[in-house]
Amino acid sequence: MRFLIDFFPIALFVLAYKMADIYTATGVLMLATVLQTGLIYAIDRKLQTLHKVTLVLVLVFGALTLLLQDERFIKWKPTVLYASMAIVLAAALWIWKKNFLQILLGSQLDLPTAVWARLTVAWIAYFLFMAGINAYVAAYFSTEFWVNFKLWGYVFPVVFIVGQGLYIARYLKDDTVEKKP
Repeated sequence: MRFLIDFFPIALFVLAYKMADIYTATGVLMLATVLQTGLIYAIDRKLQTLHKVTLVLVLVFGALTLLLQDERFIKWKPTVLYASMAIVLAAALWIWKKNFLQILLGSQLDLPTAVWARLTVAWIAYFLFMAGINAYVAAYFSTEFWVNFKLWGYVFPVVFIVGQGLYIARYLKDDTVEKKP
C-alpha cells in the first residue's frame, strides 16, 4: 500500500507528460505530491522529514519550472533531493557522530551498531548514485527520455531496498522460536 502511495505522483506526472507537456505534468506532480503528503499525514498522523523535504522541493522547483517556463528546474529536483540526503547522512555520521538511520529506525529494527553504520554508508552511496544518474540523464538526454527514466528508474530503489532487506535479515532475531522453560 505504501509503495502505491509513494509511486502515484510519479505515475501521474508521467501520464500528464504523455497526454500534454512537461509544464502540465509539473503542475500535476505538485498537486499529486500535496495530496500524497496529506494522505500520509491522515494515515500516520505525522510526516517524516523526507516527506516534508520532498514536498518543499517539488513545490519550489515546480513553481520555478512553471513561472520561468524552464523545465530544467523540475528535472534537477531529484538530484538536489538525493544529494541533500547523502550530505545530511554523511555529515551526521562522520562529523556529528550520529547515525540518523539508526535514530529513525532503531526502534523498529534491533541491529548491531556496526550494521547500522554499514547501512548508513550504503544509503549515502545509493543517494549519491541516484543524484549522479539523475543529473546525467537530465543534462545529456531529452525531456522525453528523462520522464521515461523517472518511471522506469523506480527499479533502482526496489532493488536497493530488497538488497538491504537481504543484508539485514541475518541480523534480525527470530521471535517465533518458542523458548523452553
